[in-house]
Order: sequence, then C-alpha cells, then structure tokens
Amino acid sequence: MEFIDLRTQQVAIKDDLDHRIAKVLAHGQYIMGPEVLELEKLLADYVGVSDCVTVASGTEGLLIALMALGIGPGDEVITSPFTFIATAEAIVLVGATPVFVDVNPLTCNIEPSLIEQHITPATKAIIPVSLYGQPADMREINRIAARHGLPVIEDAAQSFGATYNGGRSCGLTTVGVTSFFPSKPLGCYGDGGAVFTNDDELARAIREIRIHGQSARYVHTRVGVGGRMDTLQCAILLAKWRRFDWELRSRSSIAESYRTRINSEVMGAGELAASEACRPLPGVRILPSVLNCTSVYAQFTILTPERDEAVRQLKLAGIPTAVHYPAPINEQPAYASASSGNEITPVSSWLAKHVLSIPMGPDLSEDDQEAVVASLARLAASPKFVL
Repeated sequence: MEFIDLRTQQVAIKDDLDHRIAKVLAHGQYIMGPEVLELEKLLADYVGVSDCVTVASGTEGLLIALMALGIGPGDEVITSPFTFIATAEAIVLVGATPVFVDVNPLTCNIEPSLIEQHITPATKAIIPVSLYGQPADMREINRIAARHGLPVIEDAAQSFGATYNGGRSCGLTTVGVTSFFPSKPLGCYGDGGAVFTNDDELARAIREIRIHGQSARYVHTRVGVGGRMDTLQCAILLAKWRRFDWELRSRSSIAESYRTRINSEVMGAGELAASEACRPLPGVRILPSVLNCTSVYAQFTILTPERDEAVRQLKLAGIPTAVHYPAPINEQPAYASASSGNEITPVSSWLAKHVLSIPMGPDLSEDDQEAVVASLARLAASPKFVL
C-alpha cells in the first residue's frame, strides 16, 4: 500500500501527459512558455479571481506575497504554529517576526477568537493556514483584519479546490497561495505553486517580483527573486486538470467511507466532542469537517494516543503513515528565538503528540481502506491504548 498513489493517476492520464510534455519539448520554451499563461488563466477562472501568478513553489509564493505587500524588518505577521515550516519560514526570510496564535482543537486551523489579542502596532498581516485540505474560518479572520486594516494571506498549500461559504480556497481574502508539490491534491512532478488575488496592483508587484523584480527586460523596478514555475510543470498540471474534479469527488467519498467505518468499527461512540478535544483519550478519534466548508482531504488525519506504537503496528501490517506535524513551529530550534517569544500554544502542542495521517488519495482502493480500518480497530482494542 502507498501513502499517496501517484502511479495509478499517471496511468490514467498518460496519453494527455505524453502529448503535453512532447509539445513543450517541441517548442522549447522551457521558461515562461505558452502553457504558463494557459494554466494561470484556467486556475484564475476556477478560483474566481482576476489574477493567478504561477511560482516556483508554495514557499516561494508566500515569500513573494509578503514582499509584494512590503512586509519586512520590524514587522510582525500573525500565523499558526501548527503547520509545515514554510509558513513561518517565509515570514522570517523577509526579516519579519512570526507571532504564533494557537489553533482550534477540532479543525487544527488558527483560532480566530485568539487573534485580536496578539495584534500590535507592528502587526502588518495575518497568514491563516488551511490545514489538511480545509480552510480556516476566513470570514471571521477577514472581519478582524478589516477592523485593523490588515491584509490576509491564505496559506492554501493543502486546500486548492476546497470551498468556504461558497467561495473557493485561494480566493477568500487579499492573497491566496497554493502549492503544487507532487503529493498535493493537484500536484505536478516537481516543485510549483501559484499566487491568487483580485488586487491588480498587487498582482503586478507579484509578477515583477517573480522575475527578479523586472517591469521590462533588464528594467528592475523592485527587488525580486527567481521564482518562476517551469513550463513543463505547468504542462503536467494541464494534463491532470481534466481529472481533477473527479479526484476531489473521490477524495470526499473515501473520506466519508473512512469516517463511517472508523465511527462504527473503531470508535463506537461518535466523534470527539469539543469539550474533550484537549484531553488524551483512549482509542482513535477523527478530526471533524466544518459546516459551510468543504475539504479536499490533502491528508486524512486522526488522533490517537500511543502514536509511536500505532505507527509501528500499522507498518507491520504494511500500512504507511505520516505525522503532520510532530512539533509546533514555535517549539522548533530555529524558530524559538525568531518568534515574539510570548506564545502559549497548548492545543498545538497536544495535537502534535496525537495526530496521525493514514493513506489517502483518489485512487485508494476499497480493500486498502478496509485494511486500514481493520488495523485501527485492532489498535483501539489494545490495552496499550487505554490512558
């Protein structure tokens, strides 16, 4: 069993994939070829924004977005501590200070009710992360940002294709940034990403920064980076696009199957209640979905005590797992001194000890789903899992 099955997908799109790659090899425009603009228009239309700018990676997209907003030394940026390191990395790379606000125990996304108390005169932006494929509470975050005149950058590296109150992730606020890393719901065969906005001036800045700050060839009006997405990677995404809607439906169906089976065969007593969310509990628990929000299930993540033992037992059964993520960013050695130092994030610390991601993808077979659930049921029945 594979954690994410990319081979089955590749077989399904092989003819279109071969055609798209061959076309790029024939015209030879490996940087900023016609497929780049084709993909940008397609993605902008899908998200429902005026501008999409493809970039070299999701990390590069966050960095460019911060640069375009003029954020730098002396500034503070509020974000989540429970995410991949790239979110904070981009903040530190522009010279700003990340301010970590704890997450909601049910969604693992930043808790809006805690944001305002961390806003200071130095705060210049908020970066909520749409973790595990599900957007944060963007409406409330946008309200808080508007009261304080702050831009919001949605880190949508894991949630491209998801919706929130009818709008698509990446188009929910000032700027949206996503990643096309191979394991993402829409992934290329290398690094890639995109930045989305409805702000024409911001889009122009993003486009210039992406190409070394150029407004015209060899006319450098801004400090920039080499942040372009390769034409070949854009062509690969175009080949994958025809299957994308089906893949999202399949991910949702598999997630619902997991949820039903784990509820009936493993938990036996329903999902984790909000009041219990910060207490270690025996057995296995599911992170719930949220009303008015859809998830693309970039991961299917559960909560379990004795995680190391769970990983070991699942590995013996031939089932791969992953931990997203084993420590909050403010507890990472490189960031303990880079942050404001005033963060108290007990929920993030607790989640980091209990989250476990199990195999997920649009081509995950029913037999594999059954094998995963059966293994989890055996684990949940073990005396080791009673705390």
